[in-house]
Amino acid sequence: MEASLKRSAIVVAAVMTLLAATFVGPGRTSASYMAASPEYGVSAFLLGKPDTTGRDLSAISGAGFGWVKLTVPWRSIEPSCKGCYAWEDLDRVVNDTSAAGLKIMARVDHPPEWARAIPAENGPPDNISDYTDIVTRLAARYAGKVQAIEIWNEPNLDREWGGSVIDQNQARQYVALLRDAYMGAKEGNPDVTIVSAGLSPTGTNDGTAQPDDVYLDWLFQAGMAPYYDVLGAHGAGYGNAPEVDPVPSGSYTHPSFFFRRVEQLRAIQERYGDVGKQVWLLEFGWTTDTVNPSYSWYAVTPEVQADYIVRAYQYAQSHWAPWIGTMFVWTMADSQWDSSNEQYWWSITDPNGTPRQALTAFQSARQNGTLP
Repeated sequence: MEASLKRSAIVVAAVMTLLAATFVGPGRTSASYMAASPEYGVSAFLLGKPDTTGRDLSAISGAGFGWVKLTVPWRSIEPSCKGCYAWEDLDRVVNDTSAAGLKIMARVDHPPEWARAIPAENGPPDNISDYTDIVTRLAARYAGKVQAIEIWNEPNLDREWGGSVIDQNQARQYVALLRDAYMGAKEGNPDVTIVSAGLSPTGTNDGTAQPDDVYLDWLFQAGMAPYYDVLGAHGAGYGNAPEVDPVPSGSYTHPSFFFRRVEQLRAIQERYGDVGKQVWLLEFGWTTDTVNPSYSWYAVTPEVQADYIVRAYQYAQSHWAPWIGTMFVWTMADSQWDSSNEQYWWSITDPNGTPRQALTAFQSARQNGTLP
């Protein structure tokens, strides 16, 4: 009898967990995407670049990636006033990407000037409802073509939050933004997958930033759990191989300097009971920067960059399944970058579209079965 009661309790708990995970409001349920472990994605800069969009999409699909991460500035689709929409360029990119057989995750941030009284390159709107409205419209407009939406980017950095002090109160502000955007997006398209913002892997805790683990804990304390389908994370490996334990040593004085930092973020997610939700790496990679001092101290060679990216996917497949989902390499190069831009050195292509060793190595791994 006791064993039977225990089994019944387990079944009831499982059903309640499923209902809690899918219920998003009166009469609405969510069927968010469960990725294979892992799936392959890459960031690309396609908006405003009709001359190079086809080239880059061909390289992405030809290499064996299945996902594209698009940075979608809110100001590019509602630029001059609330309700004054300019969808044409995003329509072009979404349609071309979908026609190439690729899934899309859209990162939505960078508000238009009218949404903030105090100008900022990036920062939350004065009225959260304005952001919710654009996310809702985007989810509805591209249902079936944009499979996932990332709600903001790196809110644990002051430069991404209008220069505000990054503390526990600010983390609550992000959760409020996430909550309302989640509800709005599900109203627009119940099947869209909502991804929490990837957090910057930083050890800084002086108010200009907060470490990703500290900040993530604050998010869960603030009630984040019901309002995301996938936990977003960033996984820069710095100069360390992907398999290295995240134990500080030498110049790498904080565990965020390691690719496997994501395991510590997953542990926080598990501690709060969200074991059924995946983690997606929204940016990961290694830089080959020999120019910019802020980055050159942990640069690797192009050969090592290529090797580490393939090995990162292999490690994830072997050690993180089934909780790891889509992993987005940072990045295809923007056609306007040059070597003075630090992002140029993370790229797996040259700005003119020429593949670098990292892209060639990934493509070979996909073709020969090293990465199935």
